[in-house]
Order: sequence, then C-alpha cells, then structure tokens
Amino acid sequence: MSEKKPAAAKTPLSRAADRPLATEQSQQHPLNPNSEVSGHSLSELVGLRHTGVHLLRIPPGKESFVYHSHQLEEEWMYVLSGRGIAEIGEEQHEVGPGDFLGFATPSVGHHLRNPFSEDLVYLSGGERREMEVADFPRHNKRMIRVGGNVSFCPLDQMETFTLPESEDPS
Repeated sequence: MSEKKPAAAKTPLSRAADRPLATEQSQQHPLNPNSEVSGHSLSELVGLRHTGVHLLRIPPGKESFVYHSHQLEEEWMYVLSGRGIAEIGEEQHEVGPGDFLGFATPSVGHHLRNPFSEDLVYLSGGERREMEVADFPRHNKRMIRVGGNVSFCPLDQMETFTLPESEDPS
C-alpha cells in the first residue's frame, strides 16, 4: 500500500490478532473518485524491502485503484473472500475465493472493482523496484515513479524514439 521502504522489522512473524481493523491503512487513487481500498501492508510489518504483500479490502460499490498497466513491476492478486469484477484488457471476469490473477511485465491493463453486496478481500503483491512506469490509458497518462517521487505526463504528448542497435566491437 505504501511506496516507502520499510524499516527493519522486530520480528519476521506478523500475527493476525495484532492487525485489528482499527489499524488499517486506507487509500484512494487520485485519478478515480470511486477508488477505496483498506488493509495492511504485510510486507512492511515484517520488513520486506524487495517485494510487497498486502491484505486488502474493497467495500461494496467501490473500486481498487484505476485501470492501469505496468512496465517494470510484476503484480498479482489472490481473492480470499467476496466477489469482484476484474477488468483484464478489454474483458471483464467475475472473480471469487481462490481465484489468482498474475500480471507479468509489460502487463496488460487491469483493474478490480466490487459491485456486489459484501467486501472483496484479497492478497495483492508484487515487486518493489526503485523505479516504475505505469500507464493509465483511459486517462491518457503515464506515471513515472523514481524512489518516492511520482510524475504524470500525457501519453499523447510523449516523444519517443528507438535507439539503434549497438554493434559488437569484437
């Protein structure tokens, strides 16, 4: 849930009884007013630095973040309870307990929403790299994150070019 690097943990074990609902973190994506996700960063609780693992909950009628794709960081989700709609590319799939979603990079666009009457609870995780590039095609934006700094730029105004292949000097 957080992009900051976690401090060293006091213990590699995080017990469920130590994570009451009252201590949940809550996030909303700035590009989606219907985004509402609460939960715990399990990886931060035990001091993991290179992978993120989060126990998340989307209330009824809300959405995870915003339709996006990743260029560098792989991401996955595993549904524990409730139901949701996973948008993957241009397709929509109902998902429920035991369903697993994995997005290798560069990933297809994806998004998770909960139009149902009970909380959608899932594990979410992925890599934590120093830099990430993610596209938000429905908002015409590209996000570039380096460390804790995040920048957005319009996709349709980006200048791109292809580097020539280097010749092997041997």
